[in-house]
Amino acid sequence: MEPKYKRILLKLSGEALAGDQRFGLNEDVIAKVVDQLVKVHDMGVQIALVIGGGNFWRGRQGTNMDRATADHMGMLATVMNSLAMMDAIEKKGIPTRVQTALNMISVAEPYVLRKALHHFEKGRIVIMACGTGNPYCSTDTAAAQRACEIGADVLLMAKNVDGIYDSDPNLNPAAKKYDRLTFSEIVNQGLKAMDATAATMCMENNVPVLAFALNEEDSILRAVCGERMGTLISNE
Repeated sequence: MEPKYKRILLKLSGEALAGDQRFGLNEDVIAKVVDQLVKVHDMGVQIALVIGGGNFWRGRQGTNMDRATADHMGMLATVMNSLAMMDAIEKKGIPTRVQTALNMISVAEPYVLRKALHHFEKGRIVIMACGTGNPYCSTDTAAAQRACEIGADVLLMAKNVDGIYDSDPNLNPAAKKYDRLTFSEIVNQGLKAMDATAATMCMENNVPVLAFALNEEDSILRAVCGERMGTLISNE
């Protein structure tokens, strides 16, 4: 297998790392992701990761908490996931750095674009935590922004479903799956696959997005090698 892309940003949801237990970290899920990342790395592909925090904290969780406070708690949850992923990757012998949009220099580097690019040149995987560092921004937006900043060839969004549908396939057995979409269609149709801010950012910077199922066999590896799968979102 040959990689289609030289530099990727992989967006993982926190919920995906929880697996069937739906909370915390599932070591089997993490191991499967890491095994694929090792293979992709060994192909010479430069890898950045953005991981959500929904397996520990999601939104206000039904409380009346201030939105900014709740969002900052979510950012801290992404750091826990990022450190866990760093540990699992480094146990496979691949140097990894966690960079955070909020300064917490005792556990991770501050996010600095030039430093991230230097890490890529040195063969390190870079995990970018704390979203954008700003409340009212989703980790989808953070993934889109970081993908644009680092000049990623593609933004890979690993999801719990095998692509983007016109309605929730878990609720509607007749839901239609899209093989391809434009960013304009995502925004104009209000599709929930990624938020409008993230879609607009990728559209303006011409960064394609591939949404696919994380739980399919070798799905990350296959996506990096250009196999037709999931839903491709682009300007065309």
